[in-house]
Amino acid sequence: MPVYSAPTKDMSFILHDVLNVNNEDIAGYSDLEPDFVSAILNESAKIAENVLAPLNAVGDKEGCRLENGVVRTPTGFKNAFEQMKEGGWTGLDCDPDYGGQGMPFILANAVTEMFSSANMAFSMYQGLTHGAYSAIHAHGSAAQKAQYLPKMVSCEWTGTMNLTEPHCGTDLGLMRTKAIPQEGGSYKITGQKIFISAGEHDLAENIIHLVLAKIEGAPAGIKGVSLFIVPKFMVNDDGSLGQRNSLSVGKIEEKMGIHGNSTCVMNYDEATGFLVGDEHKGMRAMFTMMNEARLGVGVQGYAQAEVAYQNALDYAKDRLQGRDITGTKNPDGPADPLIVHPDVRRNLLDQKSFVEGARAFSLWGAYLIDRAHRNKDKDADGLVSLLTPVIKGFLTDKGFDLCIQAQQIYGGHGYIEEWGMSQFARDARIAMIYEGANGVQALDLVGRKLAQDGGKYVLAFFGLVKSFVSETKGQNEAFDRGFLDPLKKASKDLQGAATYFMQNGMKNPNHALAGSYDFMHLFGHVCLGLVWSKMAKAAHDALENGTDDAAFYETKLETGRYYMARHLPATGMHLARIETGADPVMTLKAANF
Repeated sequence: MPVYSAPTKDMSFILHDVLNVNNEDIAGYSDLEPDFVSAILNESAKIAENVLAPLNAVGDKEGCRLENGVVRTPTGFKNAFEQMKEGGWTGLDCDPDYGGQGMPFILANAVTEMFSSANMAFSMYQGLTHGAYSAIHAHGSAAQKAQYLPKMVSCEWTGTMNLTEPHCGTDLGLMRTKAIPQEGGSYKITGQKIFISAGEHDLAENIIHLVLAKIEGAPAGIKGVSLFIVPKFMVNDDGSLGQRNSLSVGKIEEKMGIHGNSTCVMNYDEATGFLVGDEHKGMRAMFTMMNEARLGVGVQGYAQAEVAYQNALDYAKDRLQGRDITGTKNPDGPADPLIVHPDVRRNLLDQKSFVEGARAFSLWGAYLIDRAHRNKDKDADGLVSLLTPVIKGFLTDKGFDLCIQAQQIYGGHGYIEEWGMSQFARDARIAMIYEGANGVQALDLVGRKLAQDGGKYVLAFFGLVKSFVSETKGQNEAFDRGFLDPLKKASKDLQGAATYFMQNGMKNPNHALAGSYDFMHLFGHVCLGLVWSKMAKAAHDALENGTDDAAFYETKLETGRYYMARHLPATGMHLARIETGADPVMTLKAANF
């Protein structure tokens, strides 16, 4: 059975050596002293390793079942959920006014990674609740916040997001779910929603559904969509639960992965709902939830790659297969361990260098969110808005790819369910699809985010790279050659792609859109190149200043050099593809496919 060990040491390195969090001027960051952060990470690691990870295979094997309108979660899930609630993990970064602990999002991001690696399907129950909490917190009325948020922070009540319908996914302007106003200010919600994660379960006494619908007479398309709170059980004025609302589960979807999470078809039959925010402004409110969810999905992508890598590494060290071509390494055994072979090492280093870079990228994104929200920093908000589709799209694409590579280490055993590697690949696959499929993320990046505020934020990103290179260059020749020179080249490739879009996209938008996916990956590689260079600088400084753990920092440097040498050059390939324009993509007639 697979095992999981939380990478708390690496998280602490990024938080303290690279991001230097407790010296930042962000509200609450002064509390992030190493001892305090270590205590939080270590306690969450115990939950991840000892409570959630042992249930991962259980959830995959048993799945959820629908009995008389109620979904039963897998064995052990309910007890584990109670432990999560009792420990306060569900409200780690939530508003203290509603029972949360008020910690920075960056710390919650690190904890989310551990829970996702240990048991992705389970962690979605509280993760979706957090997203619904955020939407109500940002856009709900004072009365709605008081009524719903305390129980959602504690996860006595959980939350969902209801967007997709059978006939429309990304194009939400086509939705048919309708809302009819009632006396007293409520609405009757009627329609069907599909792919609703945690839509029904036995972990909480109430479920607060956030549902997109169109009010009668609303403008056509996406401009006519509103957001509603539709509780499973009505809530009385005193906070107690009333009668069951007119909603039901049509079925549980049979999925490729995340079997432990109940993905439901939800039917609303004149269910009572309450408007969140303004009429016809539902997408603005929902995107508060969607953007947070997209960052969380990016974490899921590399979190699955992390746990898959850990198990593949153990297997490669233990499995005896063949002899080292340069000389026997295990003379007392019948063969050498797999890890002596260059191609196996290449595979493992692909995984290791990606996961560690992705973790740093994600935590940097969480830092920007804290700066945007806690310091009201519009520049940080604009930059993380630009990076969100990259975090979601690139990290989930690569995370899935590297789960497959981890599976490959096992050979035939990787294809056999009892070894557990299949589950990591199957679970990781959904992250490329939900919360906006990755092709849509690429279109959002190129079609909207690049030009936002006249291109201010992509120029700011280029400025960050340039400043880091200029401030760091010349201190160490090997560092310059191994990190700064490849980073400069990759950044120039990214600038070249953006310039191509500006010069050709206005004449023919397909020139930009046909290259959008390559651009998302090009951007992702540059981001990982930047954070790897920053991690290498921190590791180099630690070694220069003297440390009791030289092996950790030397390993960090070698892993970073591998990424810069073996993966960052992919930016040139992506640029070459982009510069071919739309013709290779659009010339073939649809009938000839």
